[in-house]
Amino acid sequence: MPKKPAPRSSSGGGTRSGGGSGSRPQRPGSPVTGASDRVRLELEYDRPQLLGPLFGQYDQNLIVLENRLGVYIAARGNKVSIEGEADSAARARDILITLYNRLTQGHGVDVGDVEAAVLMSAEPTLAGLTLADDGGPNPAVVIRTRRKTIVPRSPTQVKYIEALGRDDVIFALGPAGTGKTYLAVAQAVSQLVAGSVDRLILSRPAVEAGERLGFLPGDMKDKVDPYLRPLYDALYDMLPTEQVERRLSSGEIEIAPLAFMRGRTLANAFIILDEAQNTTPLQMKMFLTRFGQGSRMVVCGDPNQVDLPNPASSGLADAVRKLDGIPGIATLRFSSREVVRHPIVGAIVEAYEGPPQDG
Repeated sequence: MPKKPAPRSSSGGGTRSGGGSGSRPQRPGSPVTGASDRVRLELEYDRPQLLGPLFGQYDQNLIVLENRLGVYIAARGNKVSIEGEADSAARARDILITLYNRLTQGHGVDVGDVEAAVLMSAEPTLAGLTLADDGGPNPAVVIRTRRKTIVPRSPTQVKYIEALGRDDVIFALGPAGTGKTYLAVAQAVSQLVAGSVDRLILSRPAVEAGERLGFLPGDMKDKVDPYLRPLYDALYDMLPTEQVERRLSSGEIEIAPLAFMRGRTLANAFIILDEAQNTTPLQMKMFLTRFGQGSRMVVCGDPNQVDLPNPASSGLADAVRKLDGIPGIATLRFSSREVVRHPIVGAIVEAYEGPPQDG
């Protein structure tokens, strides 16, 4: 088993090591050693060849940590020093240990992983939950598909993955980029491949988002495919192309507009409704009552992005309100702080919708 880097800490005095991975100059405004609320923590790594991937190209991973946590990180050889306020420096140290352990297990590290680790570190009860004892991903909070192993990138994603494996009906609410649909498709594919469900059904309401598309050419599939393209994209990310095509042809995977669900009973299936904020209460009731034996339903949507003529008539908000507290039904709420596409997406969401509200 790979040895974890041994963190050593000291606070206050002493001179700083400079240069960051041997090349970065000291930055203006970096922490001043000797201040009463400042500490210096040190890490020593036993596999220096992993430090390049750990630090990132041009030290971009270290720069993200510095910017997010307000610390200064310098590296010489196989040693790293972290300076900053005690709590922030400790978080940076723990994040570097976590990411290094991922590398020792053969997993990659990118800026998104660093951003996610910063988010997770803000929740002490969840920060270590994603790692097994050997430093690899914890099987209880990961989703394994044919093409990748998916680990949570925010505190709510941890709870979401747990709910996906436990509850019968899951409502996932929040802005774009928080992983609602992506994780649901990943869990559905995982269960389909494992044989715990017979079919995967992906659906969306075919509602125009402010545009007038006119009469689209082609047959019914050609007409509705533009609305369903995000679901196809997620599928191809989880399964090899030939398997997606084969399973679509055989009916194991079905992608259809919401209107096609009427009158059906869906047993032994994993059913996902995306963009659910664009359903009416009657459509939502119709969809939820398709539930059959051995099935699981996930309803994803952003209550702040309703494209219906009357936004107040959204079936998503209506269903969440009416079904609150029923055993077997879980509701997860993501905030703009948990956008995992790119930090600027979260800032854009906040600018349009205001600061995120908890709960």
